[in-house]
Amino acid sequence: MRKFLFTVISSLMLLVSCNYLDIVPDDIATIDNAFTMRSQAEKYLFTCYYYLPTHGLLESNPAIAGGDELYITESFRSAAHVHAWYIAHNMQSSSRPRCDYWKGVDGGKNLYRGISDCNIFLENIHKVPDMTEEEKNRWIAEVRFLKAYYHYWLIRMYGPIPIMDVNIPVNASESEVKVFRNTLDECFDYVVNTLDEIIESHYLPDKITNEAEELGRITQGIALAVKAEVLVTAASPLFNGNMDYANFKDSRGIEIFCPNKSNEEKLQRWADAAQACKEAIDFLHEQGYKLYEYTSLEYNISDETRAKLTFRNIVTEKWNSETIWGNSNSVIGQLQAHAIPRGLEAGKEGNASVGGNLAVPLKIANLFYTKNGVPIDEDITWDYAGRFDLKKATKDDKYLIKEGYTTAKLNFDREIRYYASLGFDGSIWFGQGVTDDENPIYVQCKQGQSAANQVTNSWNETGIWPKKLVHFKSVVGQNSGFTQITYPFPVMRLGNLYLLYAEALNESGASQDEVLYWVDLIRERAGLKGVEESWNTYTTNKKYETIEGRRKIIQQERGIELAFEAQRFWDLRRWKLAYEEQNKPITGWSTQYATEEEYYVERLIYDQEFGIKNYFWPIEDEELYSNKNLVQNYGW
Repeated sequence: MRKFLFTVISSLMLLVSCNYLDIVPDDIATIDNAFTMRSQAEKYLFTCYYYLPTHGLLESNPAIAGGDELYITESFRSAAHVHAWYIAHNMQSSSRPRCDYWKGVDGGKNLYRGISDCNIFLENIHKVPDMTEEEKNRWIAEVRFLKAYYHYWLIRMYGPIPIMDVNIPVNASESEVKVFRNTLDECFDYVVNTLDEIIESHYLPDKITNEAEELGRITQGIALAVKAEVLVTAASPLFNGNMDYANFKDSRGIEIFCPNKSNEEKLQRWADAAQACKEAIDFLHEQGYKLYEYTSLEYNISDETRAKLTFRNIVTEKWNSETIWGNSNSVIGQLQAHAIPRGLEAGKEGNASVGGNLAVPLKIANLFYTKNGVPIDEDITWDYAGRFDLKKATKDDKYLIKEGYTTAKLNFDREIRYYASLGFDGSIWFGQGVTDDENPIYVQCKQGQSAANQVTNSWNETGIWPKKLVHFKSVVGQNSGFTQITYPFPVMRLGNLYLLYAEALNESGASQDEVLYWVDLIRERAGLKGVEESWNTYTTNKKYETIEGRRKIIQQERGIELAFEAQRFWDLRRWKLAYEEQNKPITGWSTQYATEEEYYVERLIYDQEFGIKNYFWPIEDEELYSNKNLVQNYGW
């Protein structure tokens, strides 16, 4: 890690009141006058928030397009500078790490600079004369949270990192500057202990009361929920006794990945994680957070459409009852433009404001349950072998698939989240300015139809779009323009926390009933029966009776419930399943054809490659050359 000499960016432009933290650097200020009055110190507070990863930007968050959940073409990667494409295509390198948050290049932000700015703030905020101690304490708690979160983000990416709790003095000796990586246990302990101190101080507000000006700032609920996520991550197989990194030592002879753990120690990590999840859930319930449901009577719509809007609006309705942390630094616009088909409506094919480039692989479509709430290859009433056969939609399907339209049997008799999350050939797309449930817009994307691929450097490879990311009131114009209803990216929501809790309970040895209670709450909202009833009725496999079986159910439930919310990328890594899942081929429909018989043939798009080394980012070679105390991650 480099020795930093800082000229601080501290004067920032406050854009709009509803996006309090949507900020950009403006002027340059010196530390001398940054803390002379409250107004200047507040700008420095915004500086600390500025380094939050932009969770909802394609070019910044590797979890959107860097795994197996969404596929983009090389042409679009080049045009939009999506560095995560290199990660998904096994083209990461130590000479040029992509989405590099260590140094802040190729889509990443320099989080060590952000941490250092947080340290400067904490060292100087006490000097400000025109602030109350109460307000100073709140700001201190916010910045300490940000500093802990930035460390956590780096740990997920790089594993053990150098902890930077205080800045290195400008007159430090060479030995002080050339730091070592802390052990993995020390890293997680630092983040958790910091969050504990913040939570126990009660300096953060329980919830935001001044919504017009402060939405997006850190609250007690956010701190509790993030602590729960951190502990679940620390308890997961990638970080908890991972023997792939046995004997991985630095020049001091210290095993920095700390792989040697007893079964008791591993179980205790899960127990700690479960306790943290429960504390967060209890607190958030007290504050009025609950699972979201679309209950508006604005439109006369079917039960099916209302259920689909529930799952679209979980993400796209800003500050809904389920959103624990929405990142106001990351307001979603770009993602919508690439999650909606070009030519969704006939006559609007030439609109260049949307591209529809985000393609959902068939493996992700396969992940969703049947209407009976069990996997498609386990449901004894569902024709898995004939899933690519053709079928014509009837009147009974009309709120999900266009009546009379022929599509693959794969698209029939699926759970409601399938139709809410995915746009596919023949699927109903409620919205786009059309709210007549009896005469809705639907996707037509075979060759010669309005939503077919037609622009050489902008197309959808699989024929499936992540509809869930598009607000139903966003509208594509006639020849240009895309009127978007934007929203802050949901970093953490209650449904995510419920499933983290179920996972931690299961791994720590809790009872079957206790574990499945939290899974069934998620399923109930999706209109599905509980796990036991569904598996007993529609499968021959009662896998919910074992820890291993419940683990698979929870993992699939997370994949469905949190689809396209930048969770699967990190989940597959922490579960050590990326090596299995991301070595499976990416496939889609044969989108270059016009007839159903030719279009509905599974086509290989890309053979993914994922090696053990890919679980962690490489540290850039230049960093290792300048600091010989740093040791490179395995395989790089």
